[in-house]
Formats: sequence, C-alpha cells, structure tokens
Amino acid sequence: MSGHSRWSKVKHYKGGIDAKRGQIFAKLGKHISVACKHGGGDPGFNPRLRTILMQARAASMPVENIERAIKKGTGELPGVSYEEMTYEGYAPGGVALIIDLLTDNKNRTAAEIRAIFTKHGGNMAAAKHLFHRKGQIIIPKEQIAEDDLMTLALDAGAEDMVTHDDTYEILTDPPQFETVHKVVEAKSLKPVSAEIAWLPLNPVAITDGATAKSILNMIEALEDHEDVQNVYSSADIPDEIMDDA
Repeated sequence: MSGHSRWSKVKHYKGGIDAKRGQIFAKLGKHISVACKHGGGDPGFNPRLRTILMQARAASMPVENIERAIKKGTGELPGVSYEEMTYEGYAPGGVALIIDLLTDNKNRTAAEIRAIFTKHGGNMAAAKHLFHRKGQIIIPKEQIAEDDLMTLALDAGAEDMVTHDDTYEILTDPPQFETVHKVVEAKSLKPVSAEIAWLPLNPVAITDGATAKSILNMIEALEDHEDVQNVYSSADIPDEIMDDA
C-alpha cells in the first residue's frame, strides 16, 4: 500500500526533548487532566487518556506528575479548568496550519497566537478544509517486518500503511483508531506516536531553503507557546532542505 502524507514532514519538532522536557511535561499534564475530566481517570475505559499516557511514558514523564494530573482531572486535587480550542491559518509559502490548544484564558491566548502569526509572516484564516482527520500510528521499523505489520494492521481495520525511511505509518478512520491501536499494543509494539491527527490532503512542496526556515521557525514558536498542544502543517520539506533550515 502507498501514501503521501510523509508524517515526519507534517509535524516538525526542532530541538531535543531534553531541552524542553519541563515544557513537554506541563503540556502533557494539561492534556491528561482534560482527558480525565471528560472521560474519567481509568485508562481502561478512557481511550483518549490511554493514548496520552502512552505519549507521556514515551517522553519519560515522571509517574508522580502523571498521577497528579489525573487527580486534577478527576477532581481529587484542585486544578485549573482548561478550554479546548483550534486555530487555523497559513505560514509563509502558502503552508496551511492547524493548531490545537488548551487554555485557561481564551482572550490572552488568541492575542498571543495572532502575534506569532504576524511576527513570522503568516496569517490566521480558514484552513481546516485542506486537512482530513485520521488515526495515525507511527512504529519504528526495527520492531517488526513490513509484511507482518501490514497484515496485522489491515486485519485490525486499518485503512492504509505507508513505509518511510525508518518508520511505518498506519492510517485509520477515526472510529477504527482505538481498535487498531489496541491490536498494536497487544503485539508489544511501541509506537513513537499514536493519535487522531490532522493530515494534509495535498502537502505543499517547499524547496526553497529560506522559506523552509521561515516555516520551521514559525512552527517552533507556536510549539513553544505553553497553551499549544499540537501543530499540524501541510509542508512537505525534503530532508536535505530540512537539515539546512
């Protein structure tokens, strides 16, 4: 099976995890609390929480941080009430962006996100029609053979599987994501990413180094904002240009 979403170019994370570990933990904590507030603190009955906990473990988030976030979400500890928001817009080069946020101050966050767009030569405008919502599970190649994973994924109800240089990308319709994810976990496979994501319908090829740098700087600035949970982009930047950006 084939595809063109090229997940590693869709979401860009510049800088090592160690340099931003505290920021990552804070964002995961917010996400865990919100998941618990809406679906309860038992991951066995809360698929959203189960997925976030997988991401938290992959980021080496301390157990005590996770437990505290769960208790805040369930009301066992006092916590802040966060509102889920999504912003849309464009980066330089006509690259579409979708930004998922959790905020306790909608007006403040809106002004700060708009300022980031302006500073980096972007603009806020409707862009969601350029994406589709898909379950996405990324698995390193060293964990399983391609044919074995393809059979496993398709039998579980996956829509597609794409092979990249170092990873496999399983794509599902959102309602099938949890079923496929459970099958992957049952085989003791450890995804580097598993989520319901916004994927571009038509990735925008960026071949100019200066434009690529502007796009990546803007995405990095958005990701550095404390309220931003995820940034999805339609940029398709070749590795050689990515490395120089």
